[in-house]
Amino acid sequence: MADEPENKKKKMEIKEGILFGMGNPLLDITANCDEDFLKKYDLKTDNAILAEEKHKPLYQDMIDTYQHVEYTAGGATQNSMRVAQWLLGVPKIATFMGCIGKDKFGEILKQKATEIGVAVHYQYNDAEPTGTSAVLVTGQSRSLCANLAAANCFTKEHLDEKLHWELVEKAQFYYVSGFFLTVCPPAIQEVANHACSHNKMFMMNLSAPFLSQFFKEPLMAAMPYIDIIFGNETEAATFGKEQNLGEDDIKEIALKVVALPKENKARSRIVVFTQGPDPVLVATDGKVTEYPAIPLADKDIVDTNGAGDAFVGGFLSQLVQGKPIEDCVRCGNYAAHLVIQRSGCSFPEKPDFK
Repeated sequence: MADEPENKKKKMEIKEGILFGMGNPLLDITANCDEDFLKKYDLKTDNAILAEEKHKPLYQDMIDTYQHVEYTAGGATQNSMRVAQWLLGVPKIATFMGCIGKDKFGEILKQKATEIGVAVHYQYNDAEPTGTSAVLVTGQSRSLCANLAAANCFTKEHLDEKLHWELVEKAQFYYVSGFFLTVCPPAIQEVANHACSHNKMFMMNLSAPFLSQFFKEPLMAAMPYIDIIFGNETEAATFGKEQNLGEDDIKEIALKVVALPKENKARSRIVVFTQGPDPVLVATDGKVTEYPAIPLADKDIVDTNGAGDAFVGGFLSQLVQGKPIEDCVRCGNYAAHLVIQRSGCSFPEKPDFK
């Protein structure tokens, strides 16, 4: 017990605004559905896509077809910021920027983020509604279909406003999900450049296979600035295939990603690939280390949506405290293990990570 005040003291020393996130704030609309419903909209399990014209009726169709539809605050980066903030327990450690509409869904998103302590600085769009993401759960699989709407309207000008750029300068760690590559690459590059020139840590996520396939240019423009890159085994295999790094051996791909050109030579790139129930792979300096995932019985899995975001949030919560990588991974696994036993990217009132 004697250590407890010291631990609390250490936690309090983490600077406000040390962690900065930028991404697509979306309201998740979740329903348990069947394969036929997926086929109706040409959707696949364990995949994430952007909504096309044919998907526009999907959201209302979900609400009309299924009795139990849940609304939760979503968007990959915002989820990770919420989880990190929840684990840290000190308000406004994490700052988040993204674009929402002036509507009820936007109010829900802001409320969910701020009540956990995230400092949100949204850009507001008058013409578009707040973005939504259909989360279609079939058994233990999920399919995501995001209608970005207002989230697609984020501009670098918001970042460049004096108050907002001061928040960028205040931070020491930056995290941007790959999904933001479809929205505002200039903002990503501006933050990446700042991090690189001030020897701060810039991190991204492969996020979904389609990004490695169809958004190669902005992804590879950002890559030289990425100090830590996250992804799962499917995203890693797709990236490997698209960049001619191989697609069968995830460890080999991880090492090849580490070796890609890097601007900031002061630190080596770290590659973190999760593999569901299989070990997390961490590659750096020509070596791959495996960290076992926390076992979980199939019957206890409620919803895998948000597991990857939660892992990153857990990882970041330790990283900003200067903890070693093994502790970052352990907390990432803790957060992911907890979130997949709940619906959406949600968590209990207080963490019990030790």
